[in-house]
Amino acid sequence: MAATILLLGLLSVACLTDFLQHKVYNWTTYPGILAALGMNALGSILVATKAVDPAALYRWGYVGLQASFFGLAICGGILLVCFVAFKVGGGDVKLMAMLGALLGPERGIEAMLWTFVLGACAALIVLIWRVGPWRLATRTLRQVVWTLRLGVWSPLTPEERAQLQPPLFLAPSALAAVLIVQFRLAEWL
Repeated sequence: MAATILLLGLLSVACLTDFLQHKVYNWTTYPGILAALGMNALGSILVATKAVDPAALYRWGYVGLQASFFGLAICGGILLVCFVAFKVGGGDVKLMAMLGALLGPERGIEAMLWTFVLGACAALIVLIWRVGPWRLATRTLRQVVWTLRLGVWSPLTPEERAQLQPPLFLAPSALAAVLIVQFRLAEWL
């Protein structure tokens, strides 16, 4: 539970800075990563020395040092590929790495996938709001017709390309995803 509270607190701060300044800062993510690794290292020592029952540690959010490293590497690695291929922000990479370090690989990947789904839905809503549903549908239909007619994809104008790039806020999506994963809200949906 302590890891969840820490993660929700850090994600709340990241949401605020993401909304206000379109950035997820290192001073939010690095302490979260270090806290996850430190907490799980201490937990591993306590379990190895049989000083504490592992079940008690799991209730506090202990996933194990190895799982914490794997979560950090897998979630951070996937977003690092997205950073290179799709120009995702560097703060988002570290945010997902922090999420993986605190949740472990399985729940980290689940939360990351929920983050992508929620972020994509939010981006689509913003796109429809900015462009308008009718205008977006007619432009899409026109593009498909011309592509089928000519056999090649007609390039978009710079204005059309700018409209199709709404800001994507991953921190709020990650916060909602962690709530879904940690409190098993998907079972209720």
